[in-house]
Amino acid sequence: MSNHQKRLSAPDSWPVERKEETFTVKADAGPHGETGVPLLIVLRDVLGYVDSRKEARYALEGGSVLVNGDGNVAEDRPVGMFDILAFTERDEYYRVFPSEGGRLSLTPIDEDAAASRLGKVVGKQQVAGGAFQYTLHDGTTLRADDSYAGGDSLVVDNETKEIVAHFPYEEGALVTAVDGGHAGEIGEIEEIRVTPGSGDNAVVVTQADGGFETIADYVVVIDENFTEGGEE
Repeated sequence: MSNHQKRLSAPDSWPVERKEETFTVKADAGPHGETGVPLLIVLRDVLGYVDSRKEARYALEGGSVLVNGDGNVAEDRPVGMFDILAFTERDEYYRVFPSEGGRLSLTPIDEDAAASRLGKVVGKQQVAGGAFQYTLHDGTTLRADDSYAGGDSLVVDNETKEIVAHFPYEEGALVTAVDGGHAGEIGEIEEIRVTPGSGDNAVVVTQADGGFETIADYVVVIDENFTEGGEE
């Protein structure tokens, strides 16, 4: 199987120039599915910290580049929405955040905020022993009690993997759109519209200068610290 991805056919979320060269690196199997951006693209094309795949491998061997607290990462490791990147030698920390047009961008944050990451609950099922298993948007699974629901957001400690905060999906919640025509926009849920049958549910989001309506799957509950780079 090829290790290369044609730039023109790369997912819209990838922050790469489409016409500069024909190919770019292909993401390895892992978190975020097809939307995951290879770490090499972040290091080379976004931050400019390396010039080649070889340099990226060398930089990662030292363990000073962490993704969600993990220093054992390869250059083709997929990086996606709400992941935390830490460059410990540089004392730099970033959260991957959706920007206009659906592309992923890096939001600078402080070291305390980098200790945990946010995940949207996209699946829930009861398992043996009475506990519940929750699946987050990046494929992570967690076990907890019955306190959370689909669409909620959970903040997970990168070291202990414990849930340290919970943002319910409900009217009045602060959300960001992560896909569709309003990707990157932030507002409060005014109304949740449940569509009977197999149709997509919708949300009406209000903003200071107006608002928008989008598919419920396209919004993620956050809090104000996610737009300011402060602590969760």
